[in-house]
Amino acid sequence: MRNTIRGMTGPTLKSKYIEEPVLLFAEGYKHIDPKYGILAAGPKSYYPLDKHPTEIRVGLIGSAETLELAEAWMVRGAEGIEGDKDYLRFPGFQRDRGFRSHLSFDANWTAQLFQSEITDVLSCRQKRQRFEMLLTLLDDKLNLLANKDRSPECIVVALPDDVYGACRVVDYADPEFGWTHRDLRRALKAIAMKYRIPTQILRQVTSEDRTGDIISKIYWNYFTGMYFKAGGFPWGPVGLTPGTCYIGISFYRPLGSVSSTMQTSLVQAFDEHGDGLVLRGYEFEWDPHKEKSRSPHLTEEQAHQLVELVLRQYTTEMGQTPQRVVVHKTSRYWPAEREGVIAALKGKVRQYDLLALTGQSTVRLLTTNKYPPLRGTYFSVDNLDYLYTTGYVAELGQFHGMHVPSPIQIADHVGQDTPRQRLLEEILILTKMNWNSSRLGGLMPITIRFAQLVGDIMREIPRDRTPLTNFKYYM
Repeated sequence: MRNTIRGMTGPTLKSKYIEEPVLLFAEGYKHIDPKYGILAAGPKSYYPLDKHPTEIRVGLIGSAETLELAEAWMVRGAEGIEGDKDYLRFPGFQRDRGFRSHLSFDANWTAQLFQSEITDVLSCRQKRQRFEMLLTLLDDKLNLLANKDRSPECIVVALPDDVYGACRVVDYADPEFGWTHRDLRRALKAIAMKYRIPTQILRQVTSEDRTGDIISKIYWNYFTGMYFKAGGFPWGPVGLTPGTCYIGISFYRPLGSVSSTMQTSLVQAFDEHGDGLVLRGYEFEWDPHKEKSRSPHLTEEQAHQLVELVLRQYTTEMGQTPQRVVVHKTSRYWPAEREGVIAALKGKVRQYDLLALTGQSTVRLLTTNKYPPLRGTYFSVDNLDYLYTTGYVAELGQFHGMHVPSPIQIADHVGQDTPRQRLLEEILILTKMNWNSSRLGGLMPITIRFAQLVGDIMREIPRDRTPLTNFKYYM
């Protein structure tokens, strides 16, 4: 539709709808919603048996009180929890229901935070020192559990309310590196990576059901994440292009670096089955004032090296060379970046698509009814595409989102042959691949969704330690 006002020709508006993508569960069962799929058939890994954990050895770190609370809370949820009119019941975590797996506890997999240790931490008045004291204490407990003859497969850190509240975050001015912000959860993930055991924080307010949130919702999200961390795949994508490597690129400033030093925070690479890996890139200097851009950009050589790193590691980890590469990032491609990426792909893959995806709130569709736009609606204003990844889900009769939905903008596209609608379909599918939650979908595809999360953990990993590539250590 082209608007004309007083002889002036306005932009052309085109709008279409992409049906909600289905997900794959056990025995080939398909459904659009992760919860319905697991309730009806079980997780994807269950049958055929592909990386399905029939039992999860659960380690625990906490005080005498929170250890007892945490185990009781998990055991109760594993039996199943009723939902309400707005949220589906949680079927449980047993071999005959829900995730078709079983939680195993043992005193040998428990490391207690003794009252004297807790007192030492809380009595420290200097915030940075208190934060680092707790990290050292948790490091000792993780080391203890990791070195058992039969170590746990996932460690739940159940901190008392007062400890969590006093050490959750810390901000301090470093005399050499300037203002620094650190987060306990992210720092803990980086420490636990040394022992190759995924962790899950369980707050006391949660184990005592004091969050005010829907209990079945909390259990859905908690056990979905735990199942993935134990090696299982809760669900799989349907409709991603075979032989394609989906890549997300973002940046961060390493801990203990000067403000002008940036590093490629991660390269996230996924295959068409949703399996992926995380890579740390190379350090480079970025001065936002000099370059007149707040978003870091790579030189041609840096972009070339980064993509070569991805292809090399992807082939090693996945056992195949991709036929097609799709790159997502949140800023437009500068000419040097574009040339570097294309040069690295030339002669190695048959096809590529480079896309910039940005969140925005200035452009929206207004509906004539009381419902927000359908998730999956996309529209084009001349050469700009917008896609609603949140909104009303007609198949479920539900609105998925926290606020008035805004579409994401496809701000840039450099590629060959792939129809524009196909690219948008892939983006919508990838919004459903967050295995740390049972939500139907998110605002951004998984390639972008974990950018900040993983980057914040990556910055805690020392330069002389190679980060693990599996996503379960970052969730």
